[in-house]
Amino acid sequence: MEILGLQASPRRGGNSEYLLKAFMERARSYGARTTVLEVSRAKIKPCIELTVCEKKGTCPLRDEMADHVYGRLRRAEIVVVASPVFFYNFPAQLKALIDRSQVLWSRKYRLKLKDPKSGRRKGFLLAVGATSGARLFEGMELTARYFFDAIDAAYAGSLTYNGIEGKGQVRQVPGLEDDLNRAAADLCGPFGNRPKVLCLGKKNSGASRMAAAFMQVKAGDRLDVVSAGTSPAADIRPETVAAMAGEKIDLAFQRPRSLADLSPDFRPDYLVATTAAGETGDDPAAGRKIEWNLASNLSAEKLREEVKTRVDQFLSNLFK
Repeated sequence: MEILGLQASPRRGGNSEYLLKAFMERARSYGARTTVLEVSRAKIKPCIELTVCEKKGTCPLRDEMADHVYGRLRRAEIVVVASPVFFYNFPAQLKALIDRSQVLWSRKYRLKLKDPKSGRRKGFLLAVGATSGARLFEGMELTARYFFDAIDAAYAGSLTYNGIEGKGQVRQVPGLEDDLNRAAADLCGPFGNRPKVLCLGKKNSGASRMAAAFMQVKAGDRLDVVSAGTSPAADIRPETVAAMAGEKIDLAFQRPRSLADLSPDFRPDYLVATTAAGETGDDPAAGRKIEWNLASNLSAEKLREEVKTRVDQFLSNLFK
């Protein structure tokens, strides 16, 4: 399971940062692979409503959002937002990220494309505010719900604490540790003991990507599926993205991934090698290796159909 934390506070070492770090520590005890993005230090331009996303499902603004953030959102199974309250909502830097997620909303609702992790991604909110108003978090929670829907994540709840302003003050909240333990168990527990599958190719831009996507769609939350390459390309082949879009499966914004990028603790139960025998070199240790030896001269559409058949066979044998 992969968790992305969005740390929204511009203040280093603040209360929301503590909440996120504490939550991630607990998540790792369930085997989670965690990444944190410090949003206030990312180079993300605000939305200027060019409406290209509504028509094409892309954003012409070039920045860290396009280069990294969309892909990280797609990779995660759990997205955790940690933030202080700024005028009853999120800080401007995070709000820019949320507004730019209209691209993902458009791909989902306008283009009718399905993220491979749709239906199981979760979103969770951690927030602190200085005042004690009864409605302090309402605006933030409503925004979070719509953001999570746009990125295809079900809203899984929140931990919010008011009357918190001094640095480190949140640590004094009665029952905080129990709250964090319970939240981590509820979110991460169901993802914890699934079989792990590594779909391994050479470039990670064709068959291995297709295989992982089909497994994620067809197996749902029964598998922890990761895709990587021994010599990854810079981008997924456009033909791969187009062929999978023909199945209404969206691979946009995903990037080829190297084995070195995987957590050293990731030990797959199954390694599915999609390329010809020997092409992936020294494979990581796995419980069982399955070689598909797919031909390299197939069109993207024929490769997609072959991969889909192999995935159906693999899942049928795994879950029989």
